[in-house]
Amino acid sequence: MSPIRRSLRHRTHTFLESSVPGDHYGYVFDYFMIALIVVNVAAVILESVHSIGTAFHQEFFILEVVSVGIFTVEYLARVWSATANVIGGYGHPVWGRIKYMLTPLAIIDLLAFLPIYLSAFFGADWRILRLVRLIRLLKLTRYSPALAILAAVARDQSRALTAAALLLVIALLFSSTVVYLIEREGQPEVFSSIPAAMWWAMATLTTVGYGDVAPLTPLGRIFGALTMIMGIGMLAIPTGVIATGFANEIRKRDFVVNWRLVSKVPLFSELDAAQIADIVGILTPIVVPTNHAIVRVGEESESMFFIVSGRVEMDTRPEPRFLENGEYFGEVGILENRRRFASAIALTECQLLELKADDFHRLLAANPSIKESVEEVVAVRKKLMGDDNLGPV
Repeated sequence: MSPIRRSLRHRTHTFLESSVPGDHYGYVFDYFMIALIVVNVAAVILESVHSIGTAFHQEFFILEVVSVGIFTVEYLARVWSATANVIGGYGHPVWGRIKYMLTPLAIIDLLAFLPIYLSAFFGADWRILRLVRLIRLLKLTRYSPALAILAAVARDQSRALTAAALLLVIALLFSSTVVYLIEREGQPEVFSSIPAAMWWAMATLTTVGYGDVAPLTPLGRIFGALTMIMGIGMLAIPTGVIATGFANEIRKRDFVVNWRLVSKVPLFSELDAAQIADIVGILTPIVVPTNHAIVRVGEESESMFFIVSGRVEMDTRPEPRFLENGEYFGEVGILENRRRFASAIALTECQLLELKADDFHRLLAANPSIKESVEEVVAVRKKLMGDDNLGPV
């Protein structure tokens, strides 16, 4: 494979599958796809209204054709570029693509447009096809972090959720069997069998309580009350599992994101994995908009900042300085316990890592190599600008 083709495949894969800080085109594409999916779902809903579907039939048809074309091109591009993900096991030109096509998200992408082609070649009931088109709503899982976290939680907590579901099934069978034995003589038409009693058991265990079926005997009502209490406990188990899974997943994702940001800072490039993990725990990632004053002259020096992406202007004297990716500022103020000598303005949207003063001193004490690097930078800045006009805040 030629280097140009390999590079194009890698860039396509990164553009479609990865969320890279500073990749504005990637974010625009994601938002465009989200908007397209939402518009398609809205169109399916509005088409079901006879007056609207008749009046805008041509517009809905054009939207469908354009959407199917976009979804098809997106799917083919993802399959073509999947081999760039060697680490994920998709490197083989044939089996790698087949493996990717069998992943849940790839299947959803395929179902988003395949029924339309099938209906065109083989014919299909358009009313049923309209319902199938709602599968496109599942594509939001790829672009929505919230839905992605939900899918990850369901996958990671599958054993615990399966155990909770098994307990619910056992409780359902037990409750329906007991209430059948208690109520079958008093209400033979309602509790005619165990399967018939399952409707009451499910409504009671889930605490929905429709009230259309209810025990009439005193013993049946006592058992019904116990079933309600048991149902509350049954529902609390999966709720707790999902809540714990969400907390763990969010914490894990925050750690991964912070790790990537920290690893991009040259000052930390010589540290090993354990040291970076320690630093991740004390740095706070922040995003500031364009023209935002990160720090102002005269303020107390409470923290320093590392620039992960973006451009920052320091209003130093006699001339302003500009800092970019990998550089940092604010270390002089907390190193020498000074007030801010200059303001720092974000010229573009910036991703920063904030390090508090106390954590800064502990970091330098624990990592002599970082302390030496910081002191060298401070010495150079003092030499270039003079101590009286020191401006790196």
